[in-house]
Amino acid sequence: MAEQKTVTFIITRQDGPESSSYQETFHVPYRKNMNVISGLMEIRKNPVNANGEKTTPVQWDMNCLEEVCGACSMVINGTPRQSCAALVDELEHPIRLEPMSTFPVVRDLLIDRERMFDALKQVKAWIPIDGTHDLGPGPRMPEKKRQWAYELSKCMTCGVCLEACPNVNDKSNFIGPAAISQARLFNSHPTGEMNKSERLEGLMEEGGLQGCGNAQNCVQVCPKGIPLTTSIAAMNRAATVQSFKNFFGSDNAH
Repeated sequence: MAEQKTVTFIITRQDGPESSSYQETFHVPYRKNMNVISGLMEIRKNPVNANGEKTTPVQWDMNCLEEVCGACSMVINGTPRQSCAALVDELEHPIRLEPMSTFPVVRDLLIDRERMFDALKQVKAWIPIDGTHDLGPGPRMPEKKRQWAYELSKCMTCGVCLEACPNVNDKSNFIGPAAISQARLFNSHPTGEMNKSERLEGLMEEGGLQGCGNAQNCVQVCPKGIPLTTSIAAMNRAATVQSFKNFFGSDNAH
């Protein structure tokens, strides 16, 4: 009988937010077309490490399993990406899994992405309504603009762009590329445009646009191919115009 083929995972683990990290190796039964999450599920089902020792199941975050929710981001073989879309057959072996270092570790590969949601609050990345819900159909967008906006709307707050950005770290409060691009998305919306200046003010606050060092790592790793650097450049131009309006007092009050 042929010996069962296995996949080796070397996982950086951490028992809690204040604990030191350590590495643990696991051998997982190989299946064709398995992804990294399939391997983690096998470890959860049978938490025995490569030395044959019983251990605790590895903790990680996931939800949709089809690269839509952004929850399963981790560093795989040195590159931040979605573990649901990382196929074992396409990765170098052994496969090394680490939590994203830009975010606080809760446990093992599970991280806290709260700073991303705080950034969305800073730039008011939503469209306010007046409290009534039966407003009828909203203003129509030209089809070409709608398709362009759809590309920006694909952001799933996965945090991969922040992990790749050298300007996002524990010594910096830079909000990162994702929130800047979302401000551009909502400023381009016919209804959202009414609050355009408020979002630009958020981008001009501490931790906003001035934190970008133009490394362009973000656009290279974005799993959705969002034109993040183009968004940052566009928002820089818009913020410059807004600062002139503020200085000369020509911005209309809402």
